[in-house]
Amino acid sequence: MDSEPQFFDQPGGYVGQPLVRVDGREKVTGKAKYSAEFPLPGLTYGVLATSPIAKGKIQRIDTSAAAREPGVIAVLTHQNLPKLAKTPNDPQGKKDIGAPMGFLPLTSDEIFYAAQPVAIVVADTLDHALHAATLVKVTYQAAQPIASFLDPKAELFDPQKVQDGKQDGHTRRGDAKGALASSAIQLTATYNHPVYNHNPMEPGSTTAHWEAPDRLTVYESTQGVTRTQSALTAMLGIPREQIRVVTKYLGGGFGCKGSCWPHTILTIQAAKAVNRPVQLMLTRKQQFTSMGHREDQTQTVQLGATADGKITSIVHTKTSTTSPWDNYAESNSKILDMLYATPNFEATYQLARANVMTSTFMRAPGEAPGSFAIECSMDDLAYRIGVDPIEIRLRNHADHDYSTNKPWSSKSLKQCYARGAELFGWSKRNPRPGVTRDGRYLVGMGMASASYPVHNSQGTARARLYADGHAVVQSGATDLGTGTYTVITQVAADALGLPPEKIRFELGDTNLPTAPNSGGSVAAGTVSSSVYMAAQDVWQKLIKVAVVDKKSPLFKAKPEDVTVEKGRLQLKKDPSKGERFADLMKRAEMTDVEGMGQGKYGSGYETGRSGSPAGPNNNTDTAGEHSMHSFGAHFCEVRVDMDLGTIRVSKWVSVMGAGRILNAQTARSQIIGGAIFGIGSALMEETIRDPHFSRYTNADLANYHVPVNADIPDMTVEFVEENDPFINAMGVKGIGEISMVGVAAAVANAVYHATGKRLRDLPLTPDKVMMAGLAS
Repeated sequence: MDSEPQFFDQPGGYVGQPLVRVDGREKVTGKAKYSAEFPLPGLTYGVLATSPIAKGKIQRIDTSAAAREPGVIAVLTHQNLPKLAKTPNDPQGKKDIGAPMGFLPLTSDEIFYAAQPVAIVVADTLDHALHAATLVKVTYQAAQPIASFLDPKAELFDPQKVQDGKQDGHTRRGDAKGALASSAIQLTATYNHPVYNHNPMEPGSTTAHWEAPDRLTVYESTQGVTRTQSALTAMLGIPREQIRVVTKYLGGGFGCKGSCWPHTILTIQAAKAVNRPVQLMLTRKQQFTSMGHREDQTQTVQLGATADGKITSIVHTKTSTTSPWDNYAESNSKILDMLYATPNFEATYQLARANVMTSTFMRAPGEAPGSFAIECSMDDLAYRIGVDPIEIRLRNHADHDYSTNKPWSSKSLKQCYARGAELFGWSKRNPRPGVTRDGRYLVGMGMASASYPVHNSQGTARARLYADGHAVVQSGATDLGTGTYTVITQVAADALGLPPEKIRFELGDTNLPTAPNSGGSVAAGTVSSSVYMAAQDVWQKLIKVAVVDKKSPLFKAKPEDVTVEKGRLQLKKDPSKGERFADLMKRAEMTDVEGMGQGKYGSGYETGRSGSPAGPNNNTDTAGEHSMHSFGAHFCEVRVDMDLGTIRVSKWVSVMGAGRILNAQTARSQIIGGAIFGIGSALMEETIRDPHFSRYTNADLANYHVPVNADIPDMTVEFVEENDPFINAMGVKGIGEISMVGVAAAVANAVYHATGKRLRDLPLTPDKVMMAGLAS
């Protein structure tokens, strides 16, 4: 190294600073390669032909016209597609594969849902494949489908009920129904949610290349290369090390890219059949029927309280739609069970099978819809007893987790309320609903709490430090577009004592050390901790070299007496005795030194380490003794036009307590993005399923409405300073999910304050506003 690296003056160096995205130039110049942008030699293109019916059987498939088209290489159906070693079609196969859906298309002649793939056409160009797919002629024996749990023919069942007379699996604490019946205040409300689709900018895409009969490379739009590799290993029956999955850039996921869906394995089978690389990218319409969705659901909250608003009981029930094979349902009740001091709690849910594909996790699964129910109910309670919505939450603040009876690892919710109210100007709010006006508009202010749990996770990372002063850091993580490349570069810079421009962080490849999915808000905490631990391994190796080197100022020092500060090894008690790593490595003729580290996030993490350049927390407790959550508060102002029924969000404030923030700029952007996501779900997003044919009628971005710039005001985001000594080596909590928890409720609460009318059916569209006005 020619000179000492330059560091920020603030404690912690680069971590926490608003470093610009290190991958920004690649993206704006178009050099960043997404999964459908790898120009492999001999590349061909696959297109799915899909079923127009939602239930029935295939009687006949005529592929002759499609096969005669110019450029067509193969037309593959359930009759000629290469077989797999294992499919998710049986329960054990689904478990072994870790598949999101217990059925793989093109394995039989049965049709279970609309737009189910019935053929895959492979051609030399995308245009040829698209045209030929329209020529695949299929004769069906159609049957009447069931579209949702609302269908009169739908049969509800309880997936939690345990057979053989054993105790059922419902959540119960205390005597919730008894306490409810004896409560001074009793509130009951039902909340309805439509189907939502994730709709990332980049649709699902796969490029499959069999480099040898038993060696495969897949360029895949996935939130987790390791999980995808595991699924493919099970289905293909070949060793893990012979399957490489690559995802260098991802154009959004929101949960739909968290699993290995049918189009991926179908593309791989097609590539095997034609013995050439095949690229398949879902159309926007197919995106609605190929990668899951948030299920349509209804939930009822019964809330009991004392006369002064102290909650005595919560009873929660939920009903939703599932597929013909799976029992997936979001766990809405978890947030109701832990968010407030609730001595008595009970939750049950039921499902109905319908002719739809399996739903899946969507940003903040369970917590997002669950928070809508409890946070609107909390506002109802506040108005019932005549106190401020913040006050009702403070009266019921949970000083420990009632669902587990464990203390919090850290909790800053009260600080979030206070700071959010200050930034928003909450004190100016007229407590009476329906009386504040600005010209023709009714103006309302609402707020809601936010929380998201820490899901246990672990991963590994590799750090290689070179004597010339640069480093390569690697982890098989995924950057969804939220800034993983950048924040891990900052962590590595601090941990290795180098400026960020001297760090190259590589991710998104199963040839790299394994990492968890980027989902459930686990990636930042796990990968940052893994990189930090890998850096410590590097320093321990160099310390061992220094203490036996006669020319080193640290010669004969005890390794435990040596620390590292900004790339310099030195004695803890006498920092003047030390040297730069570059000098030590040059003298020892070391070109580089490599370290490996495993990072844990959540209850698998144990504290009690020595200090470090990255500044981890030091504590001897174990994480399993604590309940771990991020917390926050959203504040919303709306303007409602009762003549037109329009709702406009005119002001927004979010304040979060989420442990150590790795990058102030990307973190703020992530909270803004999640809040916009939640505003969309509150006001406009809805996938409409025809009740007679179980087909989607708005499967495109022209009719599935999402927020645009004109729908969103300037948004204020802040983080309260929070030190969590139990969560991981970096004290980092996830923020991807909590950013939308409580958002829909904050909007709905603001609408109630503006109009005096409670709307409980999402989305809050103009027709519902006008009907509420007419009902008055």
